[in-house]
Amino acid sequence: MNKIALITGATSGIGRAVAIRLAQDGINLILCGRRTERLEELKTLLDKQVEIHTLSFDVSEQKAVESALNSLPEEWQAIDYLINNAGNAHGLSPIQDGNIKDWDAMMDINVKGLLYVSRNILPAMIARQRGHVINIGSIAGKETYPNGNVYCASKAAVQAITDGMRMDLNPYGIKVTGIHPGLVETEFSVVRFKGDEERAKNVYKGIDPLTADDIADTIAFVLSRPSHVVLADIVILPTAQASATIVNRK
Repeated sequence: MNKIALITGATSGIGRAVAIRLAQDGINLILCGRRTERLEELKTLLDKQVEIHTLSFDVSEQKAVESALNSLPEEWQAIDYLINNAGNAHGLSPIQDGNIKDWDAMMDINVKGLLYVSRNILPAMIARQRGHVINIGSIAGKETYPNGNVYCASKAAVQAITDGMRMDLNPYGIKVTGIHPGLVETEFSVVRFKGDEERAKNVYKGIDPLTADDIADTIAFVLSRPSHVVLADIVILPTAQASATIVNRK
């Protein structure tokens, strides 16, 4: 019987790439996101390879998360892999100039959203005493950088939650992995800069950044390890990047 993976934020970027990559490995997919049309497009792309179920909801809304996940048909409830990928960055300004709505959005999606989804999925994994959770963090959660303040704080929380989750789930044989990318060229910077595509391009100017496919390949490798092996904490950087703030631009 095929394994089942639930992916949040599956409509773009890393989440979409992960869905495409895991389908190649014959893993059935529960694709979650806010943009219903994109979910259906992805389903159409992949449903000749594996079974697909889509759920349209916002991870930051607790009741919507519960309603969506409780609606899963019985044959979709035994989730083997949870990929907590949904996340965002809004703005890049010093703390004293921060936009409170941006702060709320980052904390609600990056932190609370991960918690809401995990809280609904984990009890069944515990009952079966098997499963693997992958939380997508960021180099920003390990190294704070100027003007990153709240975004960095949200990803530092992901790091702490991931470590705590690994400890709490250890008695049940459930694997937990944190993946912390550096510069990945997706819609990330366009969202951060409110649609300013020129400013977003400058983030990756002069370097060969990571792609969403690079992260997806890593996740597929992590999930392919034997049952006694867990890759617990992974930082992935493009060769041009040495830290959150040191980048060799040509």
